[in-house]
Amino acid sequence: MGIALVAVAVLAGTGIYALAGRLSLNMEKNGNKAGVSGQESPPAAASAREERPQVTETPPKPPVPAGEPSADAAQKAAGSGPSVSESASPAGDNLLEERLDRILDGMTTEEKVAQLFIVTPEALTGVDSVTQAGDSTRKALESRPVGGLIYFRNNLQNPEQVRALTENTAYIGREVCSLPLILSVDEEGGKVTRIGGRPGFDVPVFPNMWEIGAQNDPGKAYEVGSAIGSYLSGYGFNLDFAPDADVLTNPDNQVIGNRSFGSDPELVWSMASQVAKGLKDQGIQPVYKHFPDHGATLGDTHDGFSYTEKTLDQLLEAELVPFANAVKNGESCIMAAHIAAPGVTGDETPASLSHALITGVLREKLGFDGVVVTDALNMGAIQNLYSSGEAAVAAVEAGVDLLLMPADFNAAYEAVLAAVKDGTITQERLDLSVRRIGRMKLAWDQQ
Repeated sequence: MGIALVAVAVLAGTGIYALAGRLSLNMEKNGNKAGVSGQESPPAAASAREERPQVTETPPKPPVPAGEPSADAAQKAAGSGPSVSESASPAGDNLLEERLDRILDGMTTEEKVAQLFIVTPEALTGVDSVTQAGDSTRKALESRPVGGLIYFRNNLQNPEQVRALTENTAYIGREVCSLPLILSVDEEGGKVTRIGGRPGFDVPVFPNMWEIGAQNDPGKAYEVGSAIGSYLSGYGFNLDFAPDADVLTNPDNQVIGNRSFGSDPELVWSMASQVAKGLKDQGIQPVYKHFPDHGATLGDTHDGFSYTEKTLDQLLEAELVPFANAVKNGESCIMAAHIAAPGVTGDETPASLSHALITGVLREKLGFDGVVVTDALNMGAIQNLYSSGEAAVAAVEAGVDLLLMPADFNAAYEAVLAAVKDGTITQERLDLSVRRIGRMKLAWDQQ
């Protein structure tokens, strides 16, 4: 498997984040029907885009070679720094904070607001279907230097094209953005993959995570994370929306189903943490999902309202165990689902927009001070009830840092910017999220 071997060779030989820390992602303009994080197949809108005549960009000059990245090329793209799994020293922490202070001091309010968003290349550029990164990407990032990009299958055609896309986006991002761009993808293994199992991509294929969990072998879970991390880093990604840390306490649950490692909270934690370790050891930032746990629900937030009736004490005994352990373990990124928990909050506000759940439970009760990212904001549970601007502002007010794929990126961006300017969201609150995001990104270089 040539790609994986290249990635492993780079990582083993240099100890760096292969094609990670400074790689920048090219996003899509997807409108109200954009792809949804966690779906097992390309979203309908993405498929529709693929059927239309494709509009491409002119790659930047000088272009990055499209062939397999060498160790030198990977080092140049990523910068120096070991795997995200290694802990930084106190002196290193101080240097990171000083560097972050300088970066934030030089950013405008508009740049800071843009950092709160992860969008598709189409949502960023307005290009119909993005498979290259060039002039449109540069102009879009100069206008709105977003925190990151997320890729779907329509963006990923073959190995050479994917590497050229991420490397060229990185080249632009390093010139344009104050902080490294997140280059992200949904690659859990099993039925949720964007690369695995596709013709032309010679990468390992894994069964669903329920089968992995049934083996009760943390080493096997680590193997899954390490293998996925190896080929993702080789293709230029630096963040994976995995592992799934949901505890499947509702056997009728279909949206998570066999994506979960099991119904035992400690088993789920054991397996999810090893997948995360495998990803980190290959230079990929993991994201634990979906707080406060989608495994107890019946409805599907992709389509509309979904909730759990459990109280906080009940959630703490089971569904929240993997997330509480992730916080204790020092993990740096957690995804918030759109499920409601009226037994905790007293209302039907989705967790991703709930101050009681994000700030009250995740941050204050569990002690998490890392990056909270929403599930895709174009999902039915949000889009059916809130405008893009309303949802974006509410999420930030709830304590969220990164806003994933609003149905209308422009409207969401303008709404958050207006909320900062009129004081609804204070400058201090904005800086807090940008600092968390920047701390995670800079740690990729510093550690």
